[in-house]
Amino acid sequence: MPNTKQQEKRVRTAQRERAENIRFRSTVKTLTKRLQAAVEEGDADKVAAEHLALVRMVDKAASQGALHANTAARKKAQAARLVSAEPS
Repeated sequence: MPNTKQQEKRVRTAQRERAENIRFRSTVKTLTKRLQAAVEEGDADKVAAEHLALVRMVDKAASQGALHANTAARKKAQAARLVSAEPS
């Protein structure tokens, strides 16, 4: 339990930041699944669009601090491997 006004504010701030970090990570997972589905369908335009959306979100999550820089790089590399393995 917070004992001072500042501690109460930090609790509220931390709760809001945690929710935002969870939203970033969840969105990255969702976009990854969409990319995998697009690769399985074989639609090149959809794959390109999903890959771009995923890379943008991973970069944004890393810049906001929701993802570690190395984690972001790993996720982007995995996405690139998925796209390159796509049958053209």
